[in-house]
Amino acid sequence: MDALRGIPVLGDLPGLDGARVLVRVDFNVPLHIGVRGQATVADDFRITAALPTLRYLLDAGADVVAASHLGRPAGAPDPRWEMDPVRERLEVLCPGVGLTENLRFDPGEKANDPAFVQRLIEGFDAYVDEAFGAAHRAHASIVGPPQFLPSAAGLRFAREIEVLGSILEAPARPFVAVVGGAKVADKLEVLKVLATRVDTLVVGGGMAFTFLAARGVQVGSSLFDESHLEDCRALLASGVRIVLPTDTRALEPGGTFGPPSDGHGPRGSVKVIEGDLPDGWTGLDIGPDSAAAFAEVVAGAGTVLWNGPLGAFEDRRFAGGTRIVAEAVAHAHGFSVVGGGDSASALEDLGLSDKVDFLSTGGGASLAYIESEGHLPGIDALRQAPNAPNAPNAPNAPNAPNAPRG
Repeated sequence: MDALRGIPVLGDLPGLDGARVLVRVDFNVPLHIGVRGQATVADDFRITAALPTLRYLLDAGADVVAASHLGRPAGAPDPRWEMDPVRERLEVLCPGVGLTENLRFDPGEKANDPAFVQRLIEGFDAYVDEAFGAAHRAHASIVGPPQFLPSAAGLRFAREIEVLGSILEAPARPFVAVVGGAKVADKLEVLKVLATRVDTLVVGGGMAFTFLAARGVQVGSSLFDESHLEDCRALLASGVRIVLPTDTRALEPGGTFGPPSDGHGPRGSVKVIEGDLPDGWTGLDIGPDSAAAFAEVVAGAGTVLWNGPLGAFEDRRFAGGTRIVAEAVAHAHGFSVVGGGDSASALEDLGLSDKVDFLSTGGGASLAYIESEGHLPGIDALRQAPNAPNAPNAPNAPNAPNAPRG
């Protein structure tokens, strides 16, 4: 299966010299607020990921304007989420590219308002989607422009589809998925899809405790979702090999966790506990035996997909599991894919970002791609663009007026 089939790419756009091109990017980057309240970009990974596409368009003679959301404004202008710090960083990295104000300052963005779409595309000749991290959102700037303008997937967007599509359809075996994060409800559906594709499913983070409870393990005061116990039991009985923690780094009753604040660190003693957790103890990281077992599974993988931390890594007492697994993924002999979000942050903190084969720009979007098996709003919209390879009026479509004839 060709994951890019039917999706127009940059080479499918009409002449770009002198054209005005709107590029939807995902510049929803973390900001650092200085002592005087001055905001600067704290991590420009998402900006640098879009640079090859922006430079391609500039080199072709296009007038390029990027558009993005930032933060969570409530459909109205909010000084906290103005694009100025992002615009300043973009000007340094790629001079000559414009950047609109925050798309979500207008309620029409999230509502996919047709009137907002028309305002957005006014004066533009073509549209490029380079915002894979937002491709799972049916927002105006994602699904609207391809209805009216010749459109294309950006270079990074197309590569995301190629990589994720290939590991779903033809991964090198054994295929191992390591999935962490806090809530099992957030990732249950993608786990169900992965269970039909992978050879081994490794589960850590807070979500592991519902699986452990489904196996009859006592989880103390750890994060636990009783409403999904039966779902976890069904996955455990599905036949796929599921590896769960056997020991836990846990916090004593009454202890606190998290990053230091106001000069005071979190409180409470921590110990490694095998098997059942006593009442009141909270599991916040996989233990050393589990981390070693997870790393061993990763080391033997032909393909490894990792998404989600294995513990509360923002508190360094509970960062060991995530660190050990991140190092295993980074040094794995198989093809390694990391699904953005907190996993990408952990790699960055450890200086391992350049050690994995592919680091996705989309955390939620990469999981949504797997869960939907390739059908995201942003991808499906591109397949309907007037210049899409299979569109009825595309230049190379079989029935198009100017299609080549054999």
